[in-house]
Amino acid sequence: MFREMLRIKQKLSDGECREILKNEPRGVLSVIGDEDYPYAMPMNFFYDENANKIYFHCGKKGHRLDAIAKHDKVCFCVYDKGYRKDGDWALNIKSVIIFGRLHVMENWPLELMWDMSRKYTDDDEYIRGEIEKFAKNTAVLELEIEHMSGKLVNES
Repeated sequence: MFREMLRIKQKLSDGECREILKNEPRGVLSVIGDEDYPYAMPMNFFYDENANKIYFHCGKKGHRLDAIAKHDKVCFCVYDKGYRKDGDWALNIKSVIIFGRLHVMENWPLELMWDMSRKYTDDDEYIRGEIEKFAKNTAVLELEIEHMSGKLVNES
């Protein structure tokens, strides 16, 4: 169902893909939007390695939610900051592409919001305040991963 990578020598291991998902702060979520146009947006996310799922939070209405209500298949891309080899101009970037199904969680556990927040800050007072202010108006999206692949690309 999913295409095999053509440049197999550049393929990242499953473990390398998981490290990128755990450590990078954001990626680009792509959905099928209005009139079947792609709609892609940068998103903060939390990867739960034990569940092998990705979580996002957003408002309770909008283009993104309208799109996934019509078509739950999505693509999510995450890439690292890259690195340059000594004396080389070309950037080497590791990226992960995920295909899966995205849905709104009806009753998300409050602990999940804490886990999502702790990826970005360890300031518990700040997190508590944000959750108290915004939890009622927040939707949590769960991405069930169907296929994941990673690749190292050199810009040269």
